[in-house]
Amino acid sequence: MSGFPILSLMLAVPLLAALACLFLEAKAARSLALVATLVDFALGVVLWLNFDIGGAQWQFTERLEIFSGFSWALGIDGIALLLIMLSVFLMPICIGASWNSIEKRVGEYMAAFLLVETLMIGVFAAQDIYLFYMFFEAGLIPMYLIIGIWGGADRIYASYKFFLYTLLGSVLMLVAMLWMVHTAGTTDVPTLMAYDFDPKVQTWLWLAFFASFAVKMPMWPVHTWLPAAHVQAPTAGSVILAGVLLKMGGYGFIRFSLPMFPEASAYFAPLVWGLSMAAVVITSLIALVQSDMKKLIAYSSVAHMAIVTIGLFAFNVQGLEGSMLVMLSHGLVSGALFLCVGVIYDRLHTREITRYGGLAINMPRYALFFLLFTMASIGLPGTSGFVGEFLSLGGIYQASTWAALICTTGIILGAAYMLYLYRRVAFGDQKNADAAAMPDLDLRELLMVVPLGLAVLWMGVYPESFIAPMRADIAALDARLARAKPAGDSTPTIGKAKPAHEQAAAHEGSH
Repeated sequence: MSGFPILSLMLAVPLLAALACLFLEAKAARSLALVATLVDFALGVVLWLNFDIGGAQWQFTERLEIFSGFSWALGIDGIALLLIMLSVFLMPICIGASWNSIEKRVGEYMAAFLLVETLMIGVFAAQDIYLFYMFFEAGLIPMYLIIGIWGGADRIYASYKFFLYTLLGSVLMLVAMLWMVHTAGTTDVPTLMAYDFDPKVQTWLWLAFFASFAVKMPMWPVHTWLPAAHVQAPTAGSVILAGVLLKMGGYGFIRFSLPMFPEASAYFAPLVWGLSMAAVVITSLIALVQSDMKKLIAYSSVAHMAIVTIGLFAFNVQGLEGSMLVMLSHGLVSGALFLCVGVIYDRLHTREITRYGGLAINMPRYALFFLLFTMASIGLPGTSGFVGEFLSLGGIYQASTWAALICTTGIILGAAYMLYLYRRVAFGDQKNADAAAMPDLDLRELLMVVPLGLAVLWMGVYPESFIAPMRADIAALDARLARAKPAGDSTPTIGKAKPAHEQAAAHEGSH
């Protein structure tokens, strides 16, 4: 693969297909979008198979100087590889989820989704800081359109809130980037990751980036745009929003905040821990009282992403690896849960939990997959959710026992609201005849949920296949952070016997 611009090709395929979809009728646009996303997934598999684990940190690099201070620079490490694979894996499923539910402006809808795919891959592959910013911000536009045109009754309010929250947070980041490039004399991200900025200035730079990434995650209390966006977005919009777009915030912390500003990251770690602990408990309690299935899963996303942020700022390998696995698992599981909501919404056109009940009787296949994804969300051993949360909590415990305790209560609350949801939807009496008459999953829907179920089990049973590509990159990041690592409260200090001459001196001093 040396010299072949596979990353540029992965960006070009959905972009060209998006342009073509604008001029096609509905049926042709659907088919082209599906083919384009499957081609990109196949290219992603090629990327995965040719990635040299243990080789150079940055692979598949491409660089074309466009003008002074800006380059078309692409390349990936193991962390970016995993997030790109998550993106290209979910996109064909999103197209399948929209096959029958989207009936107006189908060509424009498919074009918007294909553009989202291009921009997501660009965020994870960009090695020029300005190129990263362009991809990062441009992703707002198609998602704004997807929510605002094809969303629910309050779609305009939700789309504006989504756009304004995420845009305003990123203005400060752009100012910080301009200063960094001026100071370091380069726009190259790998070079900036190794550059030692003045610790006094790091504080301001960190806050500028935090303003953007915290909204994107989203962290409490700047999370309020997420439930509105999820509720109003079409099913596929919710899948890709929860599955990939939220992960851009976590990726930003890993790629920029932590390696570029290690001292500031250590200084602000207690702030991140405090906000994350509050998010775990508060949003879990809010999820418990929701009557709308989408809102419940949206609030659970905030709680899960809070475990990611606190694990990232635990400053150890377990916390960093666990956070990455939680992001990957959450991308699969939350996307699958939103898909499960979409399946029954397409039949009954309501997300109210009370309108369902006893679906295990007339929809046994649906109930089985919904149970699998519910258990994965809870963190059942053998599913993807367990591996990431176990590693994250291990890393968090090393940094703060109190933080680990509070995060663990959040997991218990997570089990409460997810099992409560499942019981009310799948079990109990069938009180509503229309819900009792709904047909089970058809072939198209099975083709969407089966790959997700297999991926969830694969990560839970054999997590090494996901840890191996990023192990060296996480170790390099941990080494970079070592100089600023704050002291944890959970490692006991083991007493050591003093040498004999020191004991004698101490004894004489006491007299």
